Amino acid sequence: TLLAKNRAGFKNLIKLSSIAFLEGFYYKPRIDKQVLEAHSEGLICLSGCAAGELSNMILGERKDEAEQVVAWYKKTFGDNYYLEIQNAGLDIQRQCADGTIDLANRMGIPLVATNDAHYLNQEDACWHDVLLCVNTHSVRTDEKRMKMTGDQFFVRTPEEMYAAFPGHADAVARTQEIANGVDIDLDLKKRHFPVFKPPASKTDVEYLRELCQEGLKWRYGDAPGRDVLDRLEYELDVITRMGFSSYFLIVWDFARFARENGIPALARGSACGAIVAYLLGLSNVCPLKYDLLFERFLDPNRAEAPDIDIDFCRDRRGMVLDYVKQKYGKDNVAQIGTFGTLGAKAVIRDVARALALPLDRADAVAKSVPMELHITLAEALETGADLKAAYESDPVVREVIDFGMKLEGLAKSAGTHAAGVVIADCPLTDYVPLQKVSGKDDITTQWPMADVEKAGLLKMDFLGLRNLTILDKAVQNVKKVRGLELDPLTFPLDDEATFRLLQRGETKGIFQLEGGGIRDLLTKMKPDAFKDIIATSAL
Repeated sequence: TLLAKNRAGFKNLIKLSSIAFLEGFYYKPRIDKQVLEAHSEGLICLSGCAAGELSNMILGERKDEAEQVVAWYKKTFGDNYYLEIQNAGLDIQRQCADGTIDLANRMGIPLVATNDAHYLNQEDACWHDVLLCVNTHSVRTDEKRMKMTGDQFFVRTPEEMYAAFPGHADAVARTQEIANGVDIDLDLKKRHFPVFKPPASKTDVEYLRELCQEGLKWRYGDAPGRDVLDRLEYELDVITRMGFSSYFLIVWDFARFARENGIPALARGSACGAIVAYLLGLSNVCPLKYDLLFERFLDPNRAEAPDIDIDFCRDRRGMVLDYVKQKYGKDNVAQIGTFGTLGAKAVIRDVARALALPLDRADAVAKSVPMELHITLAEALETGADLKAAYESDPVVREVIDFGMKLEGLAKSAGTHAAGVVIADCPLTDYVPLQKVSGKDDITTQWPMADVEKAGLLKMDFLGLRNLTILDKAVQNVKKVRGLELDPLTFPLDDEATFRLLQRGETKGIFQLEGGGIRDLLTKMKPDAFKDIIATSAL
């Protein structure tokens, strides 16, 4: 068991976890003692549970080896090494504790009593048992399956801990001693953004202004209006004061790379409210024309970093990521990890399998959950008549749903965010732990997006969009077959044939307008102007 004692220890935990996943993974993440010794600064080490290295030697009556192991850890961690005892009522734990106490007395190593906790409250034992079945794809009635013995693996109160270790009150009290010695001061306000290097002798502020001046002529001609100039000055002032000039240059640079290599790339979302994004070619929407707010994108009264979502042709998104890795260092760039959670329908199917409910019955119950995004089972019971009827009439279904309500929302699997990429000013393992997702070569963060951002890292969205790929191939095919050079950005926004198509709801394959609900709405809205499409999309 490793605990971070200070900031150095926290950084070493991150390093060790990353090494275990990226270099030592064999069925599960692993590190060896040489790696542990190299990253031991600032860490507190406890000897581990009944499945640990020392316990294995105690149970095997290999006393000499046990002493050698304890001596190595003592040499490596000094006064930050403790021998650990646990008591959840298991014979194996008592055997390990007896041997560990003997070692502690003979070798002068302090004892600490810890809580082998796998769930919060004692009554959660049955829910945890079903979760084990879900995670191991086993049936609860199978006597040979993996299971926890007893219901003592909960978080005990101090009084319960003292009662569990009679005669070793000092070992229980030592938990507070260890906690008091932990002093982790994490600077979560500091940004670790990569730095864009402008041409020689120019600052990022100067270069951003220069690019925007070039964009003025490109977008507005030789004599842009006063409203355009005033808006640009306001935005540049906010961007400069908040320290985000380099950020805009980073996004401009990889968007430029995409354009120069014929890769469709467009910004969408709140970034389209920035005239700077329009002048840099990130967006093709003039915010003044559509009365878009810059503050919705970057509020000078809030400290959050801006978030420019860039959509790329899905087939060549990887080329842009490779460019970013080459420019800022492959160790400084990773995709962001996600956790798949047990949703209402999925948890019914998983729990039903664990409780041996027939597959067809489980499928019928899951399908009776209303088709509503992020709906919970409690909400589904209120709005789904068929689900409620099954719950009230079938005791097995009731048990499945009751267990499901306890387990829904729990993490089930690790994955890769569809768009999120993190870029740092030095190797990411200085800030966040990394991993490889099973079956893939992609390196991702072990932390999800919100935690990555809290660590002061730059998160960007590189979304591979199928629709852009289709549009790009259509343009290429028109050129190949008919010899015509088409630019979709020059298409008129008042084309009558297009409006008739929209009014009929024939929009499959059109981004954000292809779902059944929005197509039905289009037939009712009957858009005959571009502003109607905006309103329909907003609804």
